[in-house]
Amino acid sequence: MSTSPSSRRQFLRQSAQLAGAGALGVPLLGANAVVDDGVRELTSEELIDARTQGAIDKGLRFLASRQIGRGVDRGAFGASSYNGSVGICGIAGLAFMCEGSTPGIGRYGKQVEACTQFLIRNTSATGYIARAGGRGTGNMYGHGFAMLCMTQAYGMTRQKELGQKLRTAVKLTLSSQNDEGGWRYQPSPTDADLSVTVCQIMALRAARDAGITVPDPSREKTIAYVKKSQIDDGGFRYTLRGGHTTFALTAAGLVSLFSAGIYDGPQIEKGLHYLKKNRSRAEGHYYFYGHYYAVQAMWHAGGQWWNDWYPQIRDSLLKKQRPDGSWSSPYSDEFGTAMACIILQMPNDRLPVFAR
Repeated sequence: MSTSPSSRRQFLRQSAQLAGAGALGVPLLGANAVVDDGVRELTSEELIDARTQGAIDKGLRFLASRQIGRGVDRGAFGASSYNGSVGICGIAGLAFMCEGSTPGIGRYGKQVEACTQFLIRNTSATGYIARAGGRGTGNMYGHGFAMLCMTQAYGMTRQKELGQKLRTAVKLTLSSQNDEGGWRYQPSPTDADLSVTVCQIMALRAARDAGITVPDPSREKTIAYVKKSQIDDGGFRYTLRGGHTTFALTAAGLVSLFSAGIYDGPQIEKGLHYLKKNRSRAEGHYYFYGHYYAVQAMWHAGGQWWNDWYPQIRDSLLKKQRPDGSWSSPYSDEFGTAMACIILQMPNDRLPVFAR
């Protein structure tokens, strides 16, 4: 039997009132909460066993070893293509921060600081975050993941230059939203697809949590866009004009609804059941992307959904890890490794953007 997200949210609100809130307004909750009908959620200590922690440590060490330490590429994970992109740098920075490190502080503080400085250097005067001269694959995906990383670092440090760059990046994102409420690959308000849109939604939500203004009308348009993307079977489609539903898009759509404060109702329930039914479809190019969002969706759903989901993806990832600590991905090993480390560390609940 699955846990009701509605009952779960009522519990979280009550807990937030009793426990207070974190620095970015996120409830501070114990890791061993009973969320609904006697369902005890498994703790991070139960879920991240010694073998899993060992895999995380090896993965983060691999990432750290791949980061460039000097020159114009300092902080990046390559000089060109995917590895040289701001997106990969942002995702890797999130992976390091999930461990508990902050810019300049902690086991991977040096790496987080290098990621942050690289992203600052590659934020243009317009606010677009991308490698100058076309080095490194860049589009609104990269911009969104880079901005997401920067919001978390800014929330931890309140660094002035980082805040200034973030505000210009937020303005760029807002100016690129089209009339339907979504975004596409380029920073222009001409078209939209759900995948790029969710990336911007997450970044804007994190920016707002960090104290940067995000107007309500923009937020309301994004929610309407995501809701329209879901069809009767619970899945989410690529564009409003059509396209089949996928595991990855549905996971992303659900996370955006949770991020918008929509925690229950038919759309949430149908989406969760779609993910459960179509889990085996999360393969190929979108394996890590799909599970990055799916683990967040189940984390927000909580209870039995979470108890059942995390051990399965954990065990799947442990089998896929290579001896050097990396995970292989068609995009790059650095991308796959960073995503795997984020997924495996979700029970630690250390980053505000992933918090409940």
